[in-house]
Amino acid sequence: MGWMSWTKFYCEIDCVRYPHACINEDLYKSQADRLAEDGYREAGYEFVHIDDCWMANERAPNGSLLPNATRFPSGIPALADYMHQKGLKLGIYEDYGTKTCGGYPGSYGYIEIDAQTFAAWRVDYLKLDGCNIDTDKYPIGYPQMEVALNNTGRPIVYSCSWPAYLLDHPEKVNYTQIGQFCNLWRNFDDISRSWKSIASIIDYYDKNQDKLIPANKPGQWNDPDMIIVGNTEINEDQSKAQMTIWSIWSAPLIMSNDLRTVTPEFKAILLNPRVIAVDQDPLGIMGRLVAKIGLVSIYVKKMTPCDASLKICSYAVAVLNKGTRQVTTSFKFNSIGLDYPSGYNILELWDGRKMGRFQPTDTYQAVVPPTGVHFIKATPTAFSRKMGKTPFDF
Repeated sequence: MGWMSWTKFYCEIDCVRYPHACINEDLYKSQADRLAEDGYREAGYEFVHIDDCWMANERAPNGSLLPNATRFPSGIPALADYMHQKGLKLGIYEDYGTKTCGGYPGSYGYIEIDAQTFAAWRVDYLKLDGCNIDTDKYPIGYPQMEVALNNTGRPIVYSCSWPAYLLDHPEKVNYTQIGQFCNLWRNFDDISRSWKSIASIIDYYDKNQDKLIPANKPGQWNDPDMIIVGNTEINEDQSKAQMTIWSIWSAPLIMSNDLRTVTPEFKAILLNPRVIAVDQDPLGIMGRLVAKIGLVSIYVKKMTPCDASLKICSYAVAVLNKGTRQVTTSFKFNSIGLDYPSGYNILELWDGRKMGRFQPTDTYQAVVPPTGVHFIKATPTAFSRKMGKTPFDF
């Protein structure tokens, strides 16, 4: 969980015309300030991610990377220290190819020295893109970087763009292999600030879920790209929809917005503790699309509390409406795989409303706004009895 610059600020390097929206150290410090002071850090958002266009155009004489001296005058180690002093972590960007997507020096031929540089700079996370290189080299280069990072002795989260550039060659995507080397990986196109973009990512994940779900587990995550909640191009219902489906998928929650200007209603969406708890559930299971009727889709995710001895678990259930009109949909819990005989206590997750106790054969009715969601958690009644808690403490 964290914040990344790309989808909001892209590769803007004109700090004269855009002093508050260019890729420079002040941008990352200002966003870090908001994470630390506005409740985001406490909610789990701990990484501040630099994306492309932070570098100088040329490497140093010894081959090491350099930040742009005008836009990052203090250097990356000082920026890392700034994050760490605020209880945050710093992520950085590079590319496996000869150049980054923005045309800056890539890591091809420099993997060892780049890994050592990032560790010396006290970086906590590396996003390695895949521009300007033969994709047939991916199975060589991405593992090489993983080995090089591990050899530094510094724990660095490793994000790969490996499968994202193989959309036209799905036969080349081996998630067992990718998961051996990468902590998370991009699968699909870059997100943009629009509902159309969010919907296209959901469509791709729905279509490919049988391949994606087995690949997802703690330490190995599918990454559907950044959370764009807080940008004016999507409304509140669409924002809840993205947060909901990303949480159903156990996806990384990495915001790309301007935290200095996020309005209260969108901040509340980004900080909703019940929804974040679904996303960050320790089981790390990627939920599944289990039913689809027209423009309405129902997703189910197994999550804690879960008791292997009783063979029962809790579930998050999301009803997504991709249409432009409000819909009312109904389903029986046993029709979507929730069949615990003693029933479930149902909690609506966005508002925290206690919806009551439902048996597996009961019909549940959800009113879903246009391009919006209804999101609930179903907890077996056994847990409230066994643990001495009220039905909705989970």
